[in-house]
Amino acid sequence: MSYFDVASSAPLHPVARQALVASLDEGWADPARLYREGRRARMLLDAAREAAAEAVGCRPDELVFTASGTRAVHSGIAGALTARRRVGDHLIVSAVEHSSVLHSAEAHEQGGGAVTRVPVDRGGAVTPDGYAAALREDTALACLQSANHEVGTEQPVAEVAEVCRAAGVPLLVDAAQSLAWGPVDGPWSLLTGSAHKWGGPAGVGILAVRKGVRFAPQGPADERESGRAAGFENIPAVVAAAASLRAVRAEAAAEGARLRELTERIRARVPSLVPDVEVVGDPVRRLPHLVTFSCLYVDGETLLHELDRAGFSVSSGSSCTSSTLTPSHVLRAMGVLSEGNVRISLPVGTGAEEVERFLDVLPGVVRGVRETLGAPVAGGSGSEEAVTVDALGMSCPQPVIELARAIGRVRVGGTVTVLADDEVAAVDIPAWCWTRQQEYVGERPADQGVAYVVRRSS
Repeated sequence: MSYFDVASSAPLHPVARQALVASLDEGWADPARLYREGRRARMLLDAAREAAAEAVGCRPDELVFTASGTRAVHSGIAGALTARRRVGDHLIVSAVEHSSVLHSAEAHEQGGGAVTRVPVDRGGAVTPDGYAAALREDTALACLQSANHEVGTEQPVAEVAEVCRAAGVPLLVDAAQSLAWGPVDGPWSLLTGSAHKWGGPAGVGILAVRKGVRFAPQGPADERESGRAAGFENIPAVVAAAASLRAVRAEAAAEGARLRELTERIRARVPSLVPDVEVVGDPVRRLPHLVTFSCLYVDGETLLHELDRAGFSVSSGSSCTSSTLTPSHVLRAMGVLSEGNVRISLPVGTGAEEVERFLDVLPGVVRGVRETLGAPVAGGSGSEEAVTVDALGMSCPQPVIELARAIGRVRVGGTVTVLADDEVAAVDIPAWCWTRQQEYVGERPADQGVAYVVRRSS
């Protein structure tokens, strides 16, 4: 079985396993105590903090360990917002942030705060100008991920941090996906990470707050971790997290170059092997191990199941794999195809033969899913002026399949109107037009659902 989903969670690194086992015998005592066992535990905790701080690029006394990466994000955002409440209650986030950031933003709104969501381009990146335009006099905090978790696009963090610093606004960076590959550049103010993303144990997060940044820990007071993370430290897990981060950093340059060549191979060959595929994310400014593509006329859940049966564990941002059928907020913000979405994130040590086997298997799997769904054959020289397609009650990817069948019935310049009540249609019909070089006219309310209008351009 080939595990291609380290963007969700990486296997425990061998160094992490060794450190975890070794520290179980030495790190069980209370590091706040002065007796021998407590001093040993304190030495392990301090050494782990120094190693993690070196990897992050901050001072050891600026970094604390939390119960998870999500907890680090929630604590970081809440602490920074509360500390700057006299400035205002305006929060800036990008439209493609991890759900932990977006959930914090939603909670802030529900509490009466204001939130601006900065849009991204079709590659998934924000612009420094976008953040500059979002800044206000009452802006308390801005957030930006270092790299996107679904498509791998790296964000211009250093440039955005400079914009925020010039305005006197702290920037919190969610660096969960990129810390394995190197420190985050730029004058950021707060930074978070999650150990299980780089091969450490689950249940360990990091929160770094630069000296001079206003921060007010939330919740009841606790003397642990500078008061920023309540509860007894899980020292063996913390030691393993820091050891694995140091280990992956030591091999990052060589392994990053090797994995980038493999993901470049996937990016280049998938469109030639599988018709009607859109490779998404920035082709250059991206994480070395992650590549994402979407397949037209494919049910994402079925596709992932079939790839699993073929021996490949992959992930997806496709709405078709969700019980709520809500399209990925990342793919929606980018305006790219969401159906049949496949995210591949290669672990350290992945061999070229595994990638070649995946490329051999993928075309047949996609073809089989399309045949099951009755995917259309491209072409047709219709003469009708306008056609209306009733796709009400149909879910992803069926409305797009019905559109593709109908487009051949109208003449060039004619229109197809698709009636659909599946939320995914709002994402995938415009994306289909982009992919198939047809004109998306727009949408309007209908008696039931929404009417999506497409004009045949070729």
